[in-house]
Amino acid sequence: MRLRQIVAVGAGNAVEFYDFLTFSFFAVQIGHCFFPASSGSGGLLKSLAVFGVGFVTRPLGGFLLGLYADRRGRKPAMILSFMMIGVALLGIALTPSYGRIGIAAPILLVLFRLVQGFALGGELAAATAFLVEAAPAHRRGLYVSLQYMTQDMAVLAAGIVGFALSLLLTPDQLDEWGWRAAFLIGTVVIPLGLALRRSLPETYESAERRTDAGGHAPVPARFILTALLMMMATSTYIFGIDYLATYVQDSLHMSPGAAFGATVMIGLCAVIADPISGMLSDRFGRKPVMLSAALAILLLVGPLYLAMIHLRSLPVVLAGSAVLAVLQGLFTPPALTAITESFPKSRRSGGVGTVYALSTAIFGGSAQFVSKGLVDVTGSELAPAWYITSIVAIGALAMLTLRESAPRRPERANASELLT
Repeated sequence: MRLRQIVAVGAGNAVEFYDFLTFSFFAVQIGHCFFPASSGSGGLLKSLAVFGVGFVTRPLGGFLLGLYADRRGRKPAMILSFMMIGVALLGIALTPSYGRIGIAAPILLVLFRLVQGFALGGELAAATAFLVEAAPAHRRGLYVSLQYMTQDMAVLAAGIVGFALSLLLTPDQLDEWGWRAAFLIGTVVIPLGLALRRSLPETYESAERRTDAGGHAPVPARFILTALLMMMATSTYIFGIDYLATYVQDSLHMSPGAAFGATVMIGLCAVIADPISGMLSDRFGRKPVMLSAALAILLLVGPLYLAMIHLRSLPVVLAGSAVLAVLQGLFTPPALTAITESFPKSRRSGGVGTVYALSTAIFGGSAQFVSKGLVDVTGSELAPAWYITSIVAIGALAMLTLRESAPRRPERANASELLT
């Protein structure tokens, strides 16, 4: 792939995750804007619930847009999903506050979040299938890691924007219009991204689609379950770590600047770790890399949260964020690569989209709401760490049941042979 083609695939993923993550990072301010009558932490919980609503339509988007990509090609599906996310992004930024239009404000917010979720469910399905098919067999891990790399570049960009706004604006200005400015910044690349995507080649041509359709045995149900558990773990970890921006403000009672500084650190370190993880999985296999990262997560997440809770200093929060981000970068790309390359080409986009979207909708979308709720119910600021590690432990057990899927290995297998 040429650089402009990589940018074309990554632009959609980056913009869509910038959109989703900006909502997460500004959850406190959005709660003030759309739920001003809520007292205490009620406004934040409602805001996080609306964030989770965006994941409800992900499975539908993953299935329908994935099916569309398998029948019409990867390129049309990627263009359609990108157009939809542009509409949702602009809509959220321009929706008036509750004080101006009353109950219509949160209703419109929910509708735009549903459009976002639908588009993002289909985006990852088509784009990941495109990357696997465009990559040389011995570089699939690296190519698929670009999916997570662009996501983490979005985290970095959202963190920089949020950090800058938190320094330049007062809390009242952030509540009134600062969070809207962050969303509008994301719309700048929509026209460029559409133009770049229109120039992409098609990796699944019409002749292939005609000959491949229906030509494969059913994908084993056990493999689908294993893939769901793996994606459950990676989604919970990703969105649980992204909750740090809110956690630092709400639970640790530190400044918005500290929260967005942690976000910048997460984005920066994960952007570096993602391609390294992809290259390691191409060299040593998917399974050793993702299982090593899972073990490190189980050992380190609890102590890192304890350090942030007890010391509550910016250097400790930044250091903890850096380690958590590196572990994320090592954990997630090999899992997605192993699942994607195991599906037959004629069902790859729909299969990956459905598995990823279901697990993300149930566990990724609820991770922030559950984390906040657990803190409130238990009174323990350590609750998010225990939640993350318990889900990752389940995902690691699922990973243990897989044989190596990297093409360089003699025991490489398709989906029907992956389970021991």
